[in-house]
Amino acid sequence: MHNAWVTLAGEKMSKSLGNTADVLAAVERHGGRAIRLYLAGPHYRSSIELSDASLAEAAAQLARIDSFLARAGRVVAPAEVADLGPAAIPAAFAEAMNDDLGTPGALAVLFGTIREGNSAIDAEKPEAVIAALTAVRAMLGVLGLDPAGPEWAHEHTTGGDLTPVVDGLVAALLEQRTQARARKDWPAADAIRDQLATIGLKVEDTPTGSRWSLEN
Repeated sequence: MHNAWVTLAGEKMSKSLGNTADVLAAVERHGGRAIRLYLAGPHYRSSIELSDASLAEAAAQLARIDSFLARAGRVVAPAEVADLGPAAIPAAFAEAMNDDLGTPGALAVLFGTIREGNSAIDAEKPEAVIAALTAVRAMLGVLGLDPAGPEWAHEHTTGGDLTPVVDGLVAALLEQRTQARARKDWPAADAIRDQLATIGLKVEDTPTGSRWSLEN
């Protein structure tokens, strides 16, 4: 199954018009999961406009998903998310998918659950985090977007996954900010927070330390 016409600058993409796109180049630039998420965005009966901006937006949406998975993974043990079967799928998600494969509605449920999960993390409600993480993983499995799926194993071994690097760099900056706050150097602490905000990272101060997440 595929979308209706894929358009480029408003025109149907076709070899005869000479306006085709290189799929491998797009995957190399944005990642296979981002391309899949981009294609799942509109209903399969709808046309879809291909552009660098639309692919970048899909990559940003994927970053929101992965940010939640990483945050939840720091407070939930893997054994607590064991059942990813049909029972873990939210009813609203199933209804959307059963209604002529309504992926736009299904994705709305996915991102709504992610928002709830992030709120549960902030409120330190572990049971709600487990429920949200389980539902999100189950939905990602249906959409073929679960990063733990075997089909994406190569993306974690090609050197393209920079998550550990980003985590390390942000952790170092947050440690500098913690030290600045300890010595009451508020301008320095605020400057670090503002620097992280310019690249889309939100810093939250909690009783157990500073946490970061991608802006919703």
